[in-house]
Amino acid sequence: MRKSLCSRIRRGNLMASQLLMSDQVKRRHGTGTRMDEKIFRLDNRIAVVTGGSGGIGAAICKLFAKVGASVACIDLDTERVNATAAAIEAEGGRAIAITCDVSSEAQTLDAVQRLVAELGKPTVLVNSIAALDRSGSILEIDLAEWEKVHRVNLTGSFLMSRAVLPWMVEAGGGSVIHVSSMNAHVAAPGRVSYASTKSALLQLGRVMAVDHAAQGVRVNILSPGPVDTVRISFRQQGHSEAEKKASLDRYLLKRLGRPEEVAAAALFLASDASSFVTGSELAVDGGCTIYKG
Repeated sequence: MRKSLCSRIRRGNLMASQLLMSDQVKRRHGTGTRMDEKIFRLDNRIAVVTGGSGGIGAAICKLFAKVGASVACIDLDTERVNATAAAIEAEGGRAIAITCDVSSEAQTLDAVQRLVAELGKPTVLVNSIAALDRSGSILEIDLAEWEKVHRVNLTGSFLMSRAVLPWMVEAGGGSVIHVSSMNAHVAAPGRVSYASTKSALLQLGRVMAVDHAAQGVRVNILSPGPVDTVRISFRQQGHSEAEKKASLDRYLLKRLGRPEEVAAAALFLASDASSFVTGSELAVDGGCTIYKG
């Protein structure tokens, strides 16, 4: 009788442990993933997106919310990041806006504490923010310009990852996406500060993927090409319409990308659709890294 009772207890404990296995742990081991359109949904996920005030970052915030995520939109531009969160809420989504200088360790820690208190433990992080950089060779830009771009683009991604990862691990795992650029591969004149940070993000992502795989965290890199954002407008100041058209004619698809197209790629990397993808780079560049006429 005692032996039979022990056997039943062991079977009961096994069944309980199987029932308690979280969705995050199932995803970590590649089990329990439905192969239909729901594989792209982010229901019950908490997503943190830096650069949420506009362009690619805002597009990612809005798309993630549309597919079920609760989104923390983070940026230094209070007015515009509030507008992103308000637009999501107006469409029936869940979002909060947090003003944060990602180059400040104290501010990134405070921002993550707030989003955990209001939304829950994050399971998705997108490091999308990037400073506008002034063109110039190393002889033409000064140390202040170099350090500003590196503090925001590279150190900001490092600090946000440090602030989010403990919570993500506690939640059972998740997905980290660093937004790099085609300029990590293509040497554009005068982009020394910007390109060096974007190249560094590639290796930051790969090493993080190795370091945190055992904790159920996937880390990937998303590299856009020329996208119709404030950055393009900033860089094309003073260009004639003929010059702008000539620039587009050099691209395979003869146009700029749209922020929503980059957001769709980010959704793939954030969702269960990419559950066996880590340490990889996904280029969304209209073919710019393989051909420029």
